[in-house]
Amino acid sequence: MASTEVKVPDIGSFSDVPVIELHVKDGDRVNVEDPLVTLESDKATMDVPAPVAGAVREVRVKVGDRVSEGTPILLLDPGDGALTQPPPLVEQQEPEPAPAPPVHEPAVSAPGQPVAVPETGPGSTVAPDFAGVHAGPSVRRTARELGVDLAAVNGSGPKGRITKDDLLAFLRGPSAGGPTSGTAAGVAGPAGAGIPEIPAQDFSKFGEIETVALSRIKRISGPALHRSWLNVPHVTHNDEADITDLEPYRKELDTAGKADGYRVTLLAFLMKASVSCLKQYPEFNSSLSQDRESLVLKRYYHLGVAVDTPGGLVVPVIRDVDRKGVVELSKELGEISKKARDGKLGPADMSGATFTISSLGGIGGRSFTPIVNAPEVAILGVVRSKMSPVWDGEAFQPRLLLPLSLSYDHRVVDGALAARFTRRLCELLEDPRRLIL
Repeated sequence: MASTEVKVPDIGSFSDVPVIELHVKDGDRVNVEDPLVTLESDKATMDVPAPVAGAVREVRVKVGDRVSEGTPILLLDPGDGALTQPPPLVEQQEPEPAPAPPVHEPAVSAPGQPVAVPETGPGSTVAPDFAGVHAGPSVRRTARELGVDLAAVNGSGPKGRITKDDLLAFLRGPSAGGPTSGTAAGVAGPAGAGIPEIPAQDFSKFGEIETVALSRIKRISGPALHRSWLNVPHVTHNDEADITDLEPYRKELDTAGKADGYRVTLLAFLMKASVSCLKQYPEFNSSLSQDRESLVLKRYYHLGVAVDTPGGLVVPVIRDVDRKGVVELSKELGEISKKARDGKLGPADMSGATFTISSLGGIGGRSFTPIVNAPEVAILGVVRSKMSPVWDGEAFQPRLLLPLSLSYDHRVVDGALAARFTRRLCELLEDPRRLIL
């Protein structure tokens, strides 16, 4: 039987995605759906599974290679699969760079060519795959694990290559009188470069400790959250929606949905109400332009929904929410939440959001400050509803109140606009008939 050439599947709009892990080597046997390699974009990681069972004839990529849709990964001879679990991760040893004379002058790129160290000023972003940074696979992996932005590290190797010693020197901090940003002269330092590092401590001297590696999701999302927190002037506005009349209607739809295998939660109503508010207040469905001189108003409504998974929080995107009803949204939420918990989300499932909702209603709490998912300009936080006595002018009445927390970018949204947006959102939830207007 002819060998099967396994290629990179559809990975959305991403290209030149780095290979960060190999799970097999030549001669290994695999079963159907066993992971072969792991790819990492700035949105998510994904495993490329084996399409058939058999033996690996030839692995055609290595850790650090950059691949796109259709790139050959390996040759697979169909046949008997593995008898046990897939082989452990195959580590790739980075070859040591050949010695070269020290570089005394900064490299000057030709017109139209990228420089070795990209600009990382307050308005720019650096993808976790460190595109454009001259460093080997092991240095990149170490930087990811430690949460270091390689664009902020000076390379002392040939042609500005960043070595492990450079990374360690950066972690130790700048030397006296040296540059504080770690970037080349004339290039703006990364956001937060002037913030002192938290001093290292030996916790073992106080008692027994255990070091546990962060999940891959947290290692990827952590730098993005940090970058957003440093760059976006966050303000959070809190309000409460009286959903006493909405809840019976939701329960009625949920009871009918159970028979068909799906659930109707409050989140579907929140999504519909949010889109109505986004249309009325388009500043919330926008992004700042790169030069921060104008707003990019989006005429589509793709909502990110934070989902709690065993590996950490992920944010899949529900597209065209304005064109879908509560029942259709409920079914799609159930499907994509299961996909997230199973670790099956691809980059296309997590990109393109214009507004995000983070719900802790299944857990509890009274309010919180969700971090704006830049380049979005706002995010809605929701916690558990509660029965409270509300004065109606004559007596206290038991009402079901839903706390809402809206965090926003104060460069785009001011406090009055945020209050109007949130109050309108409450009004829509308080009278579900308004959701169909």
